Amino acid sequence: MIVTYGTVGAVALKQATTTIPIVTVSSGDPVGRGLVASLARPGGNITGLSGVNRDLSGKRLELLKEVIPKLGRVALLWNGSGGEPSSDNFKDTEVAAHALGVQIQSLDVRSAEAVESAFKSATDRKTQGLIMLPSPFTTAHATRIVALAIQNRLPTMFSQGVLVESGGLMSYSANLADLARRAAVYVDKILKGAKPADLPVEQPIKFEFVINLKTAKQIDLTFPPNVLARADKVIK
Repeated sequence: MIVTYGTVGAVALKQATTTIPIVTVSSGDPVGRGLVASLARPGGNITGLSGVNRDLSGKRLELLKEVIPKLGRVALLWNGSGGEPSSDNFKDTEVAAHALGVQIQSLDVRSAEAVESAFKSATDRKTQGLIMLPSPFTTAHATRIVALAIQNRLPTMFSQGVLVESGGLMSYSANLADLARRAAVYVDKILKGAKPADLPVEQPIKFEFVINLKTAKQIDLTFPPNVLARADKVIK
């Protein structure tokens, strides 16, 4: 058996073997990426836990708007290359933005050089907040994105708590520790004879809201008490 984390590894393993059981932890859209036939009936040698919940994108924008009540324009930093998981997140955020009366500025970055120019575009257009959509590309450049967000005093929502621990302002994401614990249940069932094809892929059910007050102070932002009280982790 193979246990893997994330979408990239799961896709590579699917191409490498169709017989060895594979349990994924926090993969992107497993159906859209061709990892499984459906969530209910995976149908092959792969099963496990998706890190995707279609409500996540809307919740991130809702929280950002609570922190910035007058938020009228938000930039989405994403990578629109074919196969990138941020495409679905972009569409889901657009839907949420329409419902909240917020305008979207698309910052489609596909090179390291484009990251800095994206922030310049956001500040030039007086964008009030930014959301970094999850993808291998944005994660690879996350350190630079965190630094630019602080440098430009642009309140930014991330999709990984670890980025807030390293200086990001805030994040809302699936609880990775919970996904890892639940993956162990899949491993146990398969070792006892269950087939991955018959084990439904589960979506996250526990989420984590992380806030960094050090960063908030650096960009002169104050979190409303009601938002601060709902954080699962506060970095002081």
